[in-house]
Amino acid sequence: MTVTATIAGIHQLTPDVKQFRLVADDHRFTYEVGQHTMVHFENDGEEAARPYTAVNLPRSNELVLAIKRYEGGNGSVYMHERTTGDEVEVEPVDGDLTLQTLDRDVAFIATGTGITPILPMLKQYARGGTGDAHLLFGERDEEHLIFHETLDQLRSDYREVTLDYVLSEPADSWHGRTGHVQEHVPDALGDLDATDVYVCGVPDMVVETTDLLTEAGVDEGDVYTEGWESEAAGD
Repeated sequence: MTVTATIAGIHQLTPDVKQFRLVADDHRFTYEVGQHTMVHFENDGEEAARPYTAVNLPRSNELVLAIKRYEGGNGSVYMHERTTGDEVEVEPVDGDLTLQTLDRDVAFIATGTGITPILPMLKQYARGGTGDAHLLFGERDEEHLIFHETLDQLRSDYREVTLDYVLSEPADSWHGRTGHVQEHVPDALGDLDATDVYVCGVPDMVVETTDLLTEAGVDEGDVYTEGWESEAAGD
């Protein structure tokens, strides 16, 4: 089953990431934060589909997707060539990565567009969680940090939210953490006892981070990922 949605707005978030606001006239999107839709399109005469996470909190007939363009990519190039008013076919939102509870501390670890499921989970937790939330977010440089202003605002508005950026190619003016996200686990996050940990990003990072968390004594049942990373990384 697919749903026809109209692109009601497009916003350039970073040099290679656009945000699309999709509106469906006859469908109400109900889902848990962190879940994704599938965007359908034609590729070389054949139907194809790619997953993209809804970055907005569930609200009636709208989906907001943040999509990075990859040269040589299929779904991302297709979406980046769309304009306001175009129609796209999407599936109802589903997926395994969801916020488990609001009653435990949480730690979020993300790189690149891995922030897309993390952002709505962080928003929901900030508004209703009973503990502390810590986000460790890695990117190449400040220019490519997706939702930079939104995340900074969350940190400002909610004292329970701690935010650490990690840049692999920082400018000389950068005074924050550098290198790769997994190099700062668990040092940046501190004691993770009784903490749910959510990890999303490039497969190698997710696999390495999960291993580091296990070595640090974090119960594997407290670590949540998309669930496909080991296969994608060739393990």
